[in-house]
Amino acid sequence: MASSSSLQSEERFLCSLCLNIFTEPVTTSCGHNFCMACVTKYWNSKDLCQCPLCRETFSRRPKLRVNTTFREVVENFKKMRERGRNGSPPKPKIVPCDVCTEEKQKAVERQAEGLIKELEQEITDLKRRCTDLKQLSHSEDHLQLLQSFLSLVCNPPPTKSWSVISVHSDLFVGTLRRAVSQLDETLNKEMEKLPGVKLKRIQQYAVDVTLDPDTAHPSLILSEDGKQVRCGNTLQNLSDNPKRFDCHRFVLGKNGFSSGRFYYEVTVKGKTRWNLGVARESTDRKGIITPRPEDGLWTVSRRDENVYLNGTLNSILSLREKPQKVGMFVDYEEGQISFYDVEARSHIYSFTGCTFTEKLYPFLGPSDNDDSQNSAPLIISPVNHTH
Repeated sequence: MASSSSLQSEERFLCSLCLNIFTEPVTTSCGHNFCMACVTKYWNSKDLCQCPLCRETFSRRPKLRVNTTFREVVENFKKMRERGRNGSPPKPKIVPCDVCTEEKQKAVERQAEGLIKELEQEITDLKRRCTDLKQLSHSEDHLQLLQSFLSLVCNPPPTKSWSVISVHSDLFVGTLRRAVSQLDETLNKEMEKLPGVKLKRIQQYAVDVTLDPDTAHPSLILSEDGKQVRCGNTLQNLSDNPKRFDCHRFVLGKNGFSSGRFYYEVTVKGKTRWNLGVARESTDRKGIITPRPEDGLWTVSRRDENVYLNGTLNSILSLREKPQKVGMFVDYEEGQISFYDVEARSHIYSFTGCTFTEKLYPFLGPSDNDDSQNSAPLIISPVNHTH
């Protein structure tokens, strides 16, 4: 019977993918060894190029070369093993297929256990963070609130992209797959409770919004690039058309969306009055308009010291601060429209359970100048993904 030390010595010469002695061994930059054919086949079956053992990800597939020194060591090991202790060739060792499968499954189980521990740790950290945020929200110590805010909200904890984690499909470990999938789902739910983390995810759906001058009220002045709008002091002599708002100081984006998700941000700094949101294509552009969902407008508005839902004075939104930049997110299939305070990385309001059947357009309203107190423009801002 082989001693435990000899078994451990032999394991050093086994490829972790095929569990056989290395053939044409190669070494990755993270220091792990594999058969050339095994690691090539593994990478060909994956969208992401990473080490099969430690999961280190490579920006591009490494150009592998046979480790000639290690190959010589492996070949010497083979010769020594063939000689045997008594100098005669040992009998061929036949390993049953079920034993190989069992060894592979144990290796995958160890890998999955490590992933589960990582997930559980992330969930624990996120739950602790949720508790800290709840306690902070009830704090009356403004100094403590300011000191804690940046570390708790603006710097979300690092999380692994679990969507790229996979388990070898040929090992039939469905139970492990389900366990990892359930933990991944739990992690996502916990992360959704953190507004800063959720906003960062939503920002990946940012689109390039340009305003449509054909829809702008005659008193509105658009910048040449279509990224800014402000209210002028006089009505411009513009041709009327079915698309143009003729009573309210509103303007729509050029491009509409009839599926998927989209997000954009508007700077409202320096303004005391504004209207922002989303409008459906068939929204009435003529006469007095009530900004409400049943009329195809989902908006939030500021009037001096308060922010309102749908522009109605009896629907004040309770906010700690007045937003300086507002983010708007639409999930067409889910029927959801959400508003965010970008700088505070906090949630303002969400319309949910909506049913969309036509194109939706970005909607902006800079309101009147209010004796130059509200002359600043609304600015469609580029999304900063580095927050």
